[in-house]
Amino acid sequence: MEEKEFVIVRSRRRRGHPVDNGKSSGLLRYARNDILRMSKKFKNRFKFKGPKLSLHDETKKGISAVLLFALALITTLSAFGAAGEAGNFLYKYLSLLFGWGYFLVPLSLILGGVAILKSLHEELYGTPFWGIFLFLVSFLGVLQMFLGSRIENGHGGGYLGVAIVYPFLKFLGVYASYIILIALIFVSLLVSFNISLKKLADFIFDRGRKKGKEFMKSAESVKAEGGGAIDSFMQKIMPTPSFKVKNLGVADKDGQPAPENKETKEERKVKKDEMFLLQSKMTMADYKFPPIELLEPDSGEPTSGDIKANANIIKRTLQHFGIEVEMAEVNIGPTVTQYTFRPAQGVKLSKITTLHNDLSLALAAHPIRIEAPIPGRSLVGIELPNKTAMKVRLKNLIEQPDFAQNHKMLTIALGRDVAGMPVYAGLEKMPHMLIAGATGTGKTICLNSIITSLLYRQAPNFLKLILIDPKRVEFPIYNGLPHLLTPVIVDAEKMVNALRWAVAEMERRFEILSAVQARDIVSYNKKFVDNEIDEPLPYIVIIVDELADLMASHGREVEATVVRLAQMSRAVGIHLVLATQRPSVEVITGLIKANITSRVAFQVASQIDSRTILDGAGADKLLGNGDMLFLSGDVAKPRRVQGTFVADKEVKKVVEFLAKQNTAADFTNDITQARTAQGAIFGGGSDSSGDDDLYNEA
Repeated sequence: MEEKEFVIVRSRRRRGHPVDNGKSSGLLRYARNDILRMSKKFKNRFKFKGPKLSLHDETKKGISAVLLFALALITTLSAFGAAGEAGNFLYKYLSLLFGWGYFLVPLSLILGGVAILKSLHEELYGTPFWGIFLFLVSFLGVLQMFLGSRIENGHGGGYLGVAIVYPFLKFLGVYASYIILIALIFVSLLVSFNISLKKLADFIFDRGRKKGKEFMKSAESVKAEGGGAIDSFMQKIMPTPSFKVKNLGVADKDGQPAPENKETKEERKVKKDEMFLLQSKMTMADYKFPPIELLEPDSGEPTSGDIKANANIIKRTLQHFGIEVEMAEVNIGPTVTQYTFRPAQGVKLSKITTLHNDLSLALAAHPIRIEAPIPGRSLVGIELPNKTAMKVRLKNLIEQPDFAQNHKMLTIALGRDVAGMPVYAGLEKMPHMLIAGATGTGKTICLNSIITSLLYRQAPNFLKLILIDPKRVEFPIYNGLPHLLTPVIVDAEKMVNALRWAVAEMERRFEILSAVQARDIVSYNKKFVDNEIDEPLPYIVIIVDELADLMASHGREVEATVVRLAQMSRAVGIHLVLATQRPSVEVITGLIKANITSRVAFQVASQIDSRTILDGAGADKLLGNGDMLFLSGDVAKPRRVQGTFVADKEVKKVVEFLAKQNTAADFTNDITQARTAQGAIFGGGSDSSGDDDLYNEA
């Protein structure tokens, strides 16, 4: 019965007769569904089967921007009668509509196109367009205020201006209308650029201060002599050593380092003057330092990729997990690019660090490193590998004034940080250094950079070197240096003897300092400058290329010697630089790590190895090829640095020059001779400076 009634309803609908709704509402529902199915079949039967036009969102945005630019150009040409009849028609009616504000039409179209192009890699929001619309309306109102409510074709703000101004004049009057319309113009600018009033004011004031400083500098250079003006001009045209630092629109006042006080600068100047005086008196008159031309300069620049896109991905990924951030500056370094941001109030930093893998997936970059927070700044940094890295050459770091004018006696050039700024360290302040990392990550090149930096810094009578090379292939290139106390040591037994000699030399120097009542080597050498003593004490740097081999063959004795030197030798000018490719607790023991606080970690295989070196993770996220974390004794968190690169041929040129131009090394014969272990290390029994024939026979 129901099927028969359903057929009747369909037939009555086809003939245009009304259906009795009193029967049942279900019949009408069945009829409506049947009609929808029939219409779908009809559409599918006559559906266009040609190729579909599928465009990416970026392509669509690009097309829209091109059309807006073209329309802006046409409206501009129409104002000069250069767009034909259609252009004349367009100009006639648009000038009636906008009046004197006709020029705002092409300007608004151009701004709209620029807004679309800036959002190619991100979501397009309507905020800039609302700002442009508000600016157009308020500016037309201001133009019409010159005519009041009168309508003159092509004048004032046109018909739109009259429509805007009329209610203002009627209810607010002339002066209040001016105030409201001008305020709306400022509001439209803030909306268009999505910037706060405070940031806009800070930007204007900062620009003003910068211009004022530039004007004062230029005035001073004009007053100065010609040579000073030339130096100032050369500084402006020469490329700066640091890389580009881009800002994403957030002024970071909290991140600026604290200004140095006057006392610190004065103390630094005094130390610098004392250092130069000491060096000038201690340096041999006939000694020739190696020329800088022996080293090779930097070549090329790093490529960081799409900075805007990466910053937007970081922000959107964190927002997806409920973390609101404000992007700050971007620092482009030689190996990595650091994106900094300020999290919102109440966000735990641990919540950001746990998103390491999610950010790595979103950015399609591995490995990435999160620094939360950046030391000394209220920011969090995310470090991404560059598309192409740049080698940091030693020449460019040695040429910097910070290296030549540094008040530290044993200044070494480590590399450049994530912002591209040079990183230097004073070995006498560390006072010892531990270098560890996997094979092939840059340890030996780092040691070569340290040695070469010292050679460019000090003369042989100011600095002495003891080079220990268990691998026998890294340091023999330095044989012939006038700075060596002994030829490069490659025998394990002689290495241990050299460490024993260092302990004996340390005790001998303490007796010398005690005799003249000097607190350390610096105060002792000052007495030489003041002609109170006859000879100064040179610094001694002991460099071990592979500590693991020594620990394997003479573990307890080497550990005891190293610990004693690390504890006491700083005051007498003896410093250790230890390197190993096996960062395990058997090699880097707790006693060694406790007494050597300055450490350099290159890439390692696991987080456990990183904790062994730095007492924290991070080295397992490095990239290799000189990428390292530098932990100084006076800083709690490690600093990421791209280490300097010096080729073997550069080292060879420097060594050959020093060996050829200067006198040969004055070797100390008893350094590698056998000594009484107890006397040398523990200070008991026999004379630490003598040899034990019975010990040799045994």
